[in-house]
Amino acid sequence: MPPPALPAPIVAVNASASASHVIHRIRLTRRSWHTSASPSDHPVDNFPRSADTPFAQFAVRAGRRPTLRSDLVTSVTVRVPAKVNLQLAVGPIRDDGYHDLVNVFHAVSIFDEIVASEGTALTVRVEGHGADQVPDGGDNLAVRAAHALATHAGRPYGASLLIRKNIPVAGGMAGGSADAAAALVACNELWGLGLSRDDLMEIAADLGSDVPFALLGGTAVGTGRGEKLTPLEVGGVFHWVFALADGGLSTPKVYRECDRMREATGMRVGWPEPSEDLLAALRDGDSVRLGKAISNDLQPAAIMLRRSLARTLEAGHEALGGIVSGSGPTCAFLARSPEHAAELAVSLTAAGVCRAAVIGDGPVPGATVGS
Repeated sequence: MPPPALPAPIVAVNASASASHVIHRIRLTRRSWHTSASPSDHPVDNFPRSADTPFAQFAVRAGRRPTLRSDLVTSVTVRVPAKVNLQLAVGPIRDDGYHDLVNVFHAVSIFDEIVASEGTALTVRVEGHGADQVPDGGDNLAVRAAHALATHAGRPYGASLLIRKNIPVAGGMAGGSADAAAALVACNELWGLGLSRDDLMEIAADLGSDVPFALLGGTAVGTGRGEKLTPLEVGGVFHWVFALADGGLSTPKVYRECDRMREATGMRVGWPEPSEDLLAALRDGDSVRLGKAISNDLQPAAIMLRRSLARTLEAGHEALGGIVSGSGPTCAFLARSPEHAAELAVSLTAAGVCRAAVIGDGPVPGATVGS
């Protein structure tokens, strides 16, 4: 069966650039090397900014306009959202060990915050719940993102990164990927590189399957490993409750369990395709229809590895729909309204099936520079 027909993914970016684009990029980079340069040496207003790029189009729809800062900064704060998978269709294993996916990403209003400050080396410090579970050295995905950006720029830049965690660690909401995306945005700003969001998307795709979406935000279909994104129009705001679990689940372990369960049952897996019902529900802003359409091929494997998730999903039976988010163990429940979301949060907490029940709305924009 051929792959599903979707518009060209936004990470398929033409790497060619005009001569003036290259000249301006070089001059922008020189600004970050020579702090004594005058403002006239930093022609930010002339830097090419295409309103036709997919990111720019989404940003305008979301009420944002991509800009470049012309002033020298010593610290940059970026806020980045969690994601929930509205559909996670897992295809057969590829030759490279990955699976072909159809992954409908939806960014929600649970945010990590990264502060990037001047530094002579790349360092990271983590605060918040689960901070002790996050690597604090070169294995940290935010540090790897900053290093990849410095390598792309061809300079040994340094930065001190502070990560303030609100997205659950190893919770199936792409918290590590979100931090990597935030680090790309923050260091791009801190170092005065002037790279476009589409440039950052190309770097992000090499860091992990979920990192490009954390840059984009909104709602999008991911194909390939999930890194090839097609933004979706959404007809409204959706209200969610997230049941956060104690401890996390290893994403590779959940995928391996999914493969094992399929092999044990002789299940034959075809090419994954987007759910037409789900796409229509998103387009129409129909939360009732969306609640019936959400699905996750990894859910049985996550429940097999964490049996308590079945009880969590049952406790949220009054929701319009409930699902394990990604590889888990966070469970997401769709509500009719903010009031219904508050009621669900109370009932989930009272049932004792989660360490916390957090309310969030979606879609929201991706990694964004704050004040």
